[in-house]
Amino acid sequence: MGICGTAMGSVAAAFRDAGYRVTGSDSSIYDPMKSFLESRGITILDGYKEENLPDDVDLFVIGNAQSRGNAEVETVLRQKRRYVSLPQLLREEVLWERRNLVVTGTHGKTTTSSLLAWILESAELSPNFVIGGIPENLGQGARFTGSDYVVLEGDEYDSAFFDKRSKFIHYLPEVVIVNNLEFDHADIFDDLAAVKKTFGHLLRLVPENGLVLLNGDDANAKEVFAKEGHSPVKRVGISDECDVKISEIDYHPQGTDFTLEGERYQMKMNGEYNVRNAAMAVTAARFVGVHPEQIREALATFLSVKRRQEVRGITARGVVIVDDFGHHPTAIREAVAGMRVRFPGARLWAVFEPRSNTTRRRVFQDALPAALATADGVCLAAVARADKLAENERLDTDLLMETLRKGGIPAFYEPDADAIVSRLKEEVHDGDVVIVFSNGGFGGIHEKLLKTL
Repeated sequence: MGICGTAMGSVAAAFRDAGYRVTGSDSSIYDPMKSFLESRGITILDGYKEENLPDDVDLFVIGNAQSRGNAEVETVLRQKRRYVSLPQLLREEVLWERRNLVVTGTHGKTTTSSLLAWILESAELSPNFVIGGIPENLGQGARFTGSDYVVLEGDEYDSAFFDKRSKFIHYLPEVVIVNNLEFDHADIFDDLAAVKKTFGHLLRLVPENGLVLLNGDDANAKEVFAKEGHSPVKRVGISDECDVKISEIDYHPQGTDFTLEGERYQMKMNGEYNVRNAAMAVTAARFVGVHPEQIREALATFLSVKRRQEVRGITARGVVIVDDFGHHPTAIREAVAGMRVRFPGARLWAVFEPRSNTTRRRVFQDALPAALATADGVCLAAVARADKLAENERLDTDLLMETLRKGGIPAFYEPDADAIVSRLKEEVHDGDVVIVFSNGGFGGIHEKLLKTL
């Protein structure tokens, strides 16, 4: 249930590849997950209905977006059918007695876990992996091979309506990467202290023969480890106090070069935050015995992850359309910075859909304008599911627009994808770059922009 979620869909496909019969339902079906699941021969049922549930099913996997009142959930509970959360499924069927490398943090989890899985794959370790996206090199977000190694994107979001613990608590970690730590998921956590608490619970689970790789430049991450860390730790980062120091960073349009523990690496991705992601993946791979030369080859050939600074196309006018999953002010700011290196001199437009459970709220009322203002122009869509929030809780789009315009940024509010496309048709110049920030389908805006511009 909720089969088109990035993690859920990837795991569904992996179990299908392993020989299981898999079906699923969702209320929001869109690409790339729709096409990906259909290519695996998985039937997707539109909407949640009692008649969707097979009589001969062995196990129901209930996504964390489902709640009481959902017709399928109510049927499973009433009939006392066997059900689990997705993290529980992984723990019981995949993770016991394996070397689990868990990638966590507010930002960079998908890219870092994809990088780490690709490094282990390039080193012929054939890792199992569960990633909340589709790495281009690997072609799918989850795979079960029987290898001793499992790479997991460790999400701090809750597991299910019946299990409010963070997903990563289930993952039996040997290695935990903490990329960074900020407030997010305002629908789950009351404040930053609550986020720190759940990360602390995770760090308690790392054994004495394991390793915590900590962002040595992140005060919140260091504070949590100081309170809860019981295992060996390496601080990875740019500052002098880090145990594993990133140095000699060279940014250029084709990618980035950097040095780590005396080894020089090159990759095709841009931006400081991707350097940090790569440094974490490299250090984790070294811990499990991968040679620097194998790592070097893997980084040089790593492509990206779908919906992470993914160039969807270039129009005849030379307008570049970029898709990015960013929905947190820090992620938006860093993505724009990366695109400035990749497309030097180009004018950058940020198109943002406030769709996540946090950006729909006023939590980032001040931070969002500051992040969006790093672009040269902004188009803002209506707050998704605005009627579900009280007006005093909802992101104030009028105030956001006013703040941007006072700062001299051309900023436009349009209610939907079609209106944004019409606006940009008038505003965009030849050679501009349009970065679409959304964690949903956004009305097929990418193809509409490519067609119209």
